Amino acid sequence: MLWRVAIAVLVVAGSLAAQPANAQLVDLSTLRCKQFIELPKETVNAVTMWLDGHLTDEEDPAVVDFDKMKLKAERLAAYCGQNPEMSLMTAAENIMSK
Repeated sequence: MLWRVAIAVLVVAGSLAAQPANAQLVDLSTLRCKQFIELPKETVNAVTMWLDGHLTDEEDPAVVDFDKMKLKAERLAAYCGQNPEMSLMTAAENIMSK
């Protein structure tokens, strides 16, 4: 019986520890460029990766090129800096689909 309690405590503690401390929800359908460039760098990187996957054609190879990803992120940030009120999704389509 004591082992079961100990195992249950460990499982619960492990699942709580596995959750990010600063979990964040970003609704890309409403995000503006100004808000995007003000996000933390880690979040910008995650959003850029998601956008790249979202905008990648189904027929394209499943490859991540981190150098190209960095370039796309820089281009998107620069474009957003020039168009702060534009929807991020529109900006991404304009920049990352090329």
